[in-house]
Amino acid sequence: MTRVGLSTSSVYPESTAHAFAHAASIGYDAVEVMVGIDALSQQTSAVQQLSEHHGVPISAVHAPCLLFTQRVWGTEPWGKLERSAEMAEAVGARTVVVHPPFRWQKEYARDFVNGIAALENSTGIMFAVENMYPWRATKKRGAEMYLPGWDPSAEPYANTTIDLSHAAIAGSDVIEMAERLGPRLRHVHLTDGSGSAKDEHLVPGRGVMNAAAFLRHIAAAGFDGEIVVEINTRKCSDAEEREADLRASLEFAREHFTVGPVGG
Repeated sequence: MTRVGLSTSSVYPESTAHAFAHAASIGYDAVEVMVGIDALSQQTSAVQQLSEHHGVPISAVHAPCLLFTQRVWGTEPWGKLERSAEMAEAVGARTVVVHPPFRWQKEYARDFVNGIAALENSTGIMFAVENMYPWRATKKRGAEMYLPGWDPSAEPYANTTIDLSHAAIAGSDVIEMAERLGPRLRHVHLTDGSGSAKDEHLVPGRGVMNAAAFLRHIAAAGFDGEIVVEINTRKCSDAEEREADLRASLEFAREHFTVGPVGG
C-alpha cells in the first residue's frame, strides 16, 4: 500500500524534530529525512529515536546534494551516497533520493549512471534519481546545470523520483514523464509550481501542474512507491498556518491518489 509521507524540509525553518511531531499529529504515514544543515538530520541514532518516539516510520533518506549542503558529511559525493544508504538501512527505509551531479562535478558525473547502479547492487537500497530543471532567470533563457542531465527519463536509472515543483520550472508534463519512466518511477515529491523560474514547492493544487490528475494517473498505472509531501512553508505566518498547509497537502494526496478518470 502506497504511503503518504512528509519531508522534513517541509517544516523549515523548524527542525527535523518538529517534522516528526507534525507528521504524527496530522496523520502522515511516514517521514522522509532531508539530510541537511540541521544537526539532528545528520545523526542516524537521532532520527531513529524520533521515529520510534512518534511512532512514524522513515520511508526515505534524501542525500545531502543541494548547493547549501555541499559540505554536509564531507565533500566527496560518493561517500555522501554511501552514508545515506547506511542511514536508510539502519532506520528501515528502502529509498535514498538523490539529485544528478552539478556540471562542475565532472568526475562524479562521468560515472554517475553506472555508479548508482553499482550502489544499488551493493547496498540493496533504491537510489531514486530526481528530476531537476534548467537554471534560468526568465522563461526563455536557461542554463544546463546538471550532468548527465536533469531529466531522469533520459537515462537508464532503475529507480527515479518525480518532483512536481522541479517539473514546473522545466516546463515538463509530469504525466508524460511518468509514462516514459513506467515502473522505474518509485518515488514522488508531491508539491506544485506556477511555472516561474523559482523552485516554489507550493501546496499541491495551488499551482499549474494538475497534481490531482497526476496522482490519479499514477494510481491507475499501479504505482506502489512512496508519495512524499515536499512543500515550502517558510512564508507561513505562524505554526497554525504551517500545520494547515501540511494538513491540506495530506488530504489532497489521499483524495486524489485513487483509480478514476484522469483529468480536471
